[in-house]
Amino acid sequence: MAFSSIMEELGSSAPDFQLPNTNPNAGPDVVSLSDFSVMPALLVAFVCNHCPYVIHIRDCFSDFARSYADRGLGIVAISANDISTHPGDGPQKMAAEALAHNFSHPYLYDESQETAKAYRAACTPDFFLYDSQRELVYRGQFDASRPNNDVPVDGSALRSAVDAVLSDQPVTTDQVPSLGCNIKWKSGQEPDYFST
Repeated sequence: MAFSSIMEELGSSAPDFQLPNTNPNAGPDVVSLSDFSVMPALLVAFVCNHCPYVIHIRDCFSDFARSYADRGLGIVAISANDISTHPGDGPQKMAAEALAHNFSHPYLYDESQETAKAYRAACTPDFFLYDSQRELVYRGQFDASRPNNDVPVDGSALRSAVDAVLSDQPVTTDQVPSLGCNIKWKSGQEPDYFST
């Protein structure tokens, strides 16, 4: 069963975070929101290793991240899945994933799941794009491609939003939710925003 993003209110402030980084090739051992303070835009992506929706866009997203590396977009990917039920999403496997797919961005491990809850993340992938004031300007799909729907993976929806932010242009509010696997919450820890 596929889950869609909550579609957090536009204009919301980016919650703080301080999380361990599993990608040995990008960023310090611990990454926080303040590390991106000089960047004109920040993308926070909730992903994981095993989800077929993430795997479907993984290489294109990696290319996307590299294409914006020198253009002022800060990027972090965060995995918050419960590794007691999904051990393939643990830190060692995350590090291997980052290396295998040439991630140029930090890949952070949210063991407590508190960061995912603060962002009101619901699925993998789930994207949150913030402007220079760290106000939410986009939360939606990477593009219209899904596993088995034959739509090319090109990142067009997210790319359009990022380009607008980096050009000081308004981002369209006509945004389509992301779709993917639900975040694997720890037993009894599912956030209350699913019931509101």
